[in-house]
Amino acid sequence: MKITLVRHGQTEENFKGLIQGRSNNLLNDTGRRQCKYLRNKLLDKNFDYCYMSPLVRCVETAFILVGDRVPTIRDDRLIERDMGELEGRPWEEYNAYKYWDYELNCGDRGIERVKEIFERCRDFLNYINNKYDDNASILIVTHGAPYRALRYLIKGKKISGHLLDGKIDNCMYEEITYYFLITKFINFYIKKENIDYNTFKVQTK
Repeated sequence: MKITLVRHGQTEENFKGLIQGRSNNLLNDTGRRQCKYLRNKLLDKNFDYCYMSPLVRCVETAFILVGDRVPTIRDDRLIERDMGELEGRPWEEYNAYKYWDYELNCGDRGIERVKEIFERCRDFLNYINNKYDDNASILIVTHGAPYRALRYLIKGKKISGHLLDGKIDNCMYEEITYYFLITKFINFYIKKENIDYNTFKVQTK
């Protein structure tokens, strides 16, 4: 099975450096340009289905990318991490290392525990594995936290300690082919790309 992971395009809150969590924000003009740019790069990809978070920034991203040619399905398991009391606050107030420590599994201030993110992402992967065969090509449009968890699970990486393994930018995409054997993912990394932000340096408010 081939999986393509995409993080949604930029929102005004992303631009301002604010924590969104599960707030339902639209893409801004830069985000829409990012999505149109990525759409052109994905035109030669034949996806069978597109699964997306129910939050509008992912729905809008998915519809720009493939909404006119691929069946789209909303799935709550792909929703962004609940950021509790930090929602709407500056990113500087968020201790990412603390909240991405798998053993610590911190859930204070109402923030969703990291193990809960992995649990729902694992459930989602088991679902699509049981539903589709190895030849399927699935596009997943989601948020930073589920993207990170899905990538760990699909690649079969060790899940322990601090799980921050690089920044996941708006409209970043990654293609991964994997096979599911018993309870272990055996995968082959294919492609990873960040959108060139110089293309979108003019910010329209």
